[in-house]
Amino acid sequence: MTGAVTGSTGRGMTELPRQAGVASAVPARRGSRKIAGRRRHRDNLIAYLMLAPVVILLIIFVIIPLISAGYLSFFNWSFYRASEYVGFRNFVNVLQSPDFLASIGRGLLFATMVVPTVMILAFLFANIARGLGGRIAGFVKTSIYIPTIISGVIVAIVFTIIYDYSGGVLNWFLGLFGIQPIAWLADPSIALPALAVPEVWMMFGLTALIMLAGVLDIPDSYYEAAALDGAGWFKQMTYITIPSLKNVILYLLIANFTASLQEINLPLLMTQGGPLNATLLPNLYLFNHFTQDTYQGQPIAGALLLFIVLGAISASIFAVLNSEKAVDG
Repeated sequence: MTGAVTGSTGRGMTELPRQAGVASAVPARRGSRKIAGRRRHRDNLIAYLMLAPVVILLIIFVIIPLISAGYLSFFNWSFYRASEYVGFRNFVNVLQSPDFLASIGRGLLFATMVVPTVMILAFLFANIARGLGGRIAGFVKTSIYIPTIISGVIVAIVFTIIYDYSGGVLNWFLGLFGIQPIAWLADPSIALPALAVPEVWMMFGLTALIMLAGVLDIPDSYYEAAALDGAGWFKQMTYITIPSLKNVILYLLIANFTASLQEINLPLLMTQGGPLNATLLPNLYLFNHFTQDTYQGQPIAGALLLFIVLGAISASIFAVLNSEKAVDG
């Protein structure tokens, strides 16, 4: 009897510290949760403050102008006369305009000339520059970026001089081989490809550097393991480099495609859309109508339709590549 009482008393004595420990742990957990909640709230506040300038600029320079353009596209709007509500007439007129539809098709053709060329050259450069080191790598990276920082107006002037029929550098060089001078910017069949060359030159620098950054981010262990398995350069490129650059390629395709489709400096300054509208790209078509038409509702509607075309192209590229989040190896 005494033993039973003693045993129960012992168990009670051992349970008391446990209960006290549990009771003291509950406030500690609550306190740690409060501290974690305050830290999370502070981190969220800092993130919102850092995002605020970007969001404000986006609202002022993108969202508000887009809404205003959508509203004005339903009016015969002018700087000098009273506006008149016309509904969807501006959109119908733009879609029925053969020049607008032709400019869209010409812009797509121009983009297909430029983007694949830039991507292939940038990919080759990135793989070559990956093996360079020291000062040579720094010099090459700096040199390749120079075309990106040059104004499109300057590029247009320089290439206009290069393409000049009588005194251009290109025809002079071809003359050394007995080739007759070519009217690069006056022949409808070659004027658009002639504009694609400076566009490729301007896009190449930034595209190559972004591609190079993606290539350098691929762990060397992948290539070492593939080499041990007997994989050559082509298999390493096919099964390691290109899949690892999937998201980089996706971004560059969309950015370069939309940029080339919206190009206006080169056709405006080098050919003014000629000859015979052979270089009349979408933005130049809209610019001409906006500056020459009495009412600006139609070019605004055309700009919104071009926005839809760009969005559809971007969505198509996303669907084809089916991008996923990159996982670090």
